Parts: sequence; C-alpha cells; structure tokens
Amino acid sequence: MPEHSPEQPRQDGRIEPIADWEHLRFRGDDAPPRSAPPLWRARRTWRWGALAVVLLLTLLAVFRQPLANLFWPDTRIQQLLDNGQAALASGRLTAPDGTGARQYYEAAQALDSDRSEARDGLARVARTALEQARQATARGDFAAAHTALALANELQVPRAEAAGVAEQLRKREAADAGIESLLKQALEAQAAGHLDGDPAAALPLLQRVLALQPNRIEALEAREDILSDLLQQAGTVMARGDLEAAGRLITQVRGYDGGHVDLPAAQASLARAIDERLRRADTDLRRGRLAKATEGYRAVQSAAGDDARARQGIERLAAAYAESARRQAGDYRFSEAESALAQARELSPQSPAVGEAVQYLARARASRASLPPSLPPRERQRRVESLLAGMAQAEARGDWMTPPGESAYDRLRAAQALAPDDVRVRRAASRVLAAAQQCFEQEWRGNRVRRAQSCLSAWQTIRPGDPALAEARRRMAQKWIAVGDERLGAGDVAFAAQALEEARGIEPRAPGLSDFAERVRLARQAQR
Repeated sequence: MPEHSPEQPRQDGRIEPIADWEHLRFRGDDAPPRSAPPLWRARRTWRWGALAVVLLLTLLAVFRQPLANLFWPDTRIQQLLDNGQAALASGRLTAPDGTGARQYYEAAQALDSDRSEARDGLARVARTALEQARQATARGDFAAAHTALALANELQVPRAEAAGVAEQLRKREAADAGIESLLKQALEAQAAGHLDGDPAAALPLLQRVLALQPNRIEALEAREDILSDLLQQAGTVMARGDLEAAGRLITQVRGYDGGHVDLPAAQASLARAIDERLRRADTDLRRGRLAKATEGYRAVQSAAGDDARARQGIERLAAAYAESARRQAGDYRFSEAESALAQARELSPQSPAVGEAVQYLARARASRASLPPSLPPRERQRRVESLLAGMAQAEARGDWMTPPGESAYDRLRAAQALAPDDVRVRRAASRVLAAAQQCFEQEWRGNRVRRAQSCLSAWQTIRPGDPALAEARRRMAQKWIAVGDERLGAGDVAFAAQALEEARGIEPRAPGLSDFAERVRLARQAQR
C-alpha cells in the first residue's frame, strides 16, 4: 500500500490524502513469474504446421506420377504396355500425338530394353499393320494400304510377307487405274512433243505406269526414247555455249532415270564444257575484259550450281571492278567509278576489296570538294607546299590510306590535282610509292598483317598496274592464312574466319586457301 503524506487542503476547502507513488506496491508483486506456454500450444506454430501439411499434400498430388515413375519404374512400364495393348485392340496402330500402339510400346522399350513384352507388342503391331494393308487393298483403299504397308516395313515385318502384299497392291492399283489408258495418254503426249512440265505430259504419265508395272516394256521403251532425245538436245545447246540449258536438260534426265545408258557421257561432256568456259573466263579477266568474264562465270554457276572455281572467279572479278572504281575515282571520274563499284557490289557485296573501294571513293570526293575552282599561282604554290608537308607528316605516322582526307595518299592526290607537272609533286609520288613498298615488306616480315595490308593498298592505289603487285597480293593472302591458322589452333575461330575473308578478298586463288577454308568451316561446325 502507498504511504500517505499529510493531508493537504484544496482551494475549495476539501482535504484529500496524497499518496507517495514512488513506493506504490501491488498485491502479488512478490509471487514468482509465470512460465511461458509450451511451443506446441502456440497458435502461430499450429498455423505454420497446417500450411506445411497443405503444401506437402499439394506437391504430392501434382508430382504423383513423376514420383511414382522415379521410385517404381515398373509401374510406368506396365502402364505403357497396357496402353499399347488397348490402342492395338482399338486399331490405333500409330498416332502423331504419341497415343498409338507403336509409340506406347517403343516408350516402354526405351525404359527397359531387356523386357520382351515391348518387343512382342511391336511385332503384333507390325502383323496387324500388314493385315490392315491386305484389307485396304481388298476394298480398294490404296492410300490406306500404302500407309499400313509402310508401317509394317518400318517395324521390320518379314520381307517375304511384305513383298507379297505389295505385289497384290500394285496389281489392284494397276487394274483400277486403267494402265492401258495411262499408257495411251503418255504415248499421245510423246507424239505431240509434250514431254514434261505437268502431270499430263509424257514423262510423268510414264512414271505412273512404271510405278504400277515396273517391267512394262512399252513404257520403258518410250521413256528411254524420250530421255535419249533430251540428252541429244543437251548436246546441241552445249555446242552453242548454252551451258545453263544443257545442265537443266541433263538434270531432268537424271531425275527420271539416273541409270540411263547415255547419261554418263552427257555429264562428262558438260564437265568438259564447264572447264573450257572457266578457262575462257579466266583469260578474259586477266586481259581486263570484265563484262565477258562476268558472263562466263555466271554461265558456269547456272550450269554447275555452287562451283568452287566459278565462285573464286567471281571474287577476283569483284576485286577487279573495285580496282577499276578506285582508278576512276582517283581521276575524279565519279560517274564511271560509281558504275564499276555497283558491278563489284553485285558480284560480291562482302568482299574486302569492295569495302576499300567505297572508302576510297569517299576520300576522292572529299579531296575534290576541297579544291577551289581556280587559284593564283602564288596561292597554288603555297597550297602545294602545305599538302606536301602534310603528306610527309602522314607518311611518318604510317597513315598511308586513312584517315580520309588526312592520309599521305589523299594529300598527294590533292597536290597532283593542283600541280600535276610540279617536280616536287612527282618526286613525292615516287617517294611515296617506294615508301609504301618498303612499308609493306617491313610490316609483312613483322607479321603485322593489318599495317602490311594498308601499305599494300597504298601501293596498289599509287601504281595499280605494277607487275610486282600480283606476287605481293599472293604473299599478303598467304600471310593472312598463316596468321589465321595460328589463331585457329589457339581456338580463336572468329579471327580465323576474318582472316579467311581478308585472304579471299586479296587473292582468291592463293595457295592453301581452300584447305584453310575447310578447317575454318569444321571449326565453326564444332562450335554449334
């Protein structure tokens, strides 16, 4: 109980006791504290436990079948066998959605290949399919008969039994299809010269007859005559130089009878004609007859598809057109340069030579635009001196072709445009050519392929007709191959692929290029 202080009067006259609250005590303060209730009696514990039970039951319900398959695989196999038997009994031998007897038995066999029930089930499916083929043949449902017979053969039904059913099917089809009528239509189409191109033509009709009666003499002889005529036509158009038409006719004959007696000779003649056309195209390319070379390579591609030699010729042709575009741009003949560049792009849009020509054309345009229409002699001399000084600085930095407008070559071209007969400009041109050649040799020996290629590009641009360029291009391409092969061995497939494209753009016929291309192809396949 609290201890009371003396009573004190209030202002209204009443007197109330005042308690000392600091010493206030309650009844039971001396009793020991009550212990906490047990954990199992806590409501929160019950709630979490109930939630865990619900989740466990839900998981068991959802994953009941996978768990059963994991812990009791025999149960799953037996279920598949039962499903297969039910599907077989209902006549559903196969189904794309996996509910056919075949699919059930194959699934059971995949789970346990040692159990004989699955093998026996597949054998029953095969026998049932063969019986279905017989029944479908008897009632004239030839499409169903072919489907059932194909299933029986896939499941390895005895070959003799399948052959017997196939023969019955062929005879019934022949009887119902009116072979005599088909043969008559084919012979009439042959007489009218309607040989191929639609189902009513002679060759397709003869193929239908021979599919039903493979040994029908009239059909075999008619087809032989038609195909021989087609091969003769192929020889005629081949002699006129139309390789595309010749190749198309020979392919047509091969499609109808790959064993035709005259086919090997015709194919050999086409191969010789293709070789000859390639040689002529190569000669045209070397002599600068680019349009005729294009025609030749295109003719070979149309006759022989993706011929490697024609593809390489097209690459060289694109590089030649790109070089022509560079020469025209160097003389500020931009219309001719654009035309040559368009030809190069059409032939090989991904060629590095085409990309370089595009950049060069842009530099030439910028250089031409920077030239004033006319200059006084004193100002012209000052501009030439400034350009030559800038050229020397770019040369010292190794900036032969880039950046556009600031490279040694661009400054030289600008100086030549201002004063082509100036002795200093001519000396600078000779010096730049010699420096570019020396730069190429130094960078090539140091395996600095990109700088070596830049120097080679400068060399080609300054003197495109230099006889020594062919050997330099071959060496540059082989250097790319060597460096790319080394990086390929280290696992850098991306760099190797880039090196391959660079080598192709410089010299598509470089020694070792085809072997390196095959190694890169195999490495790319291994990465997929």
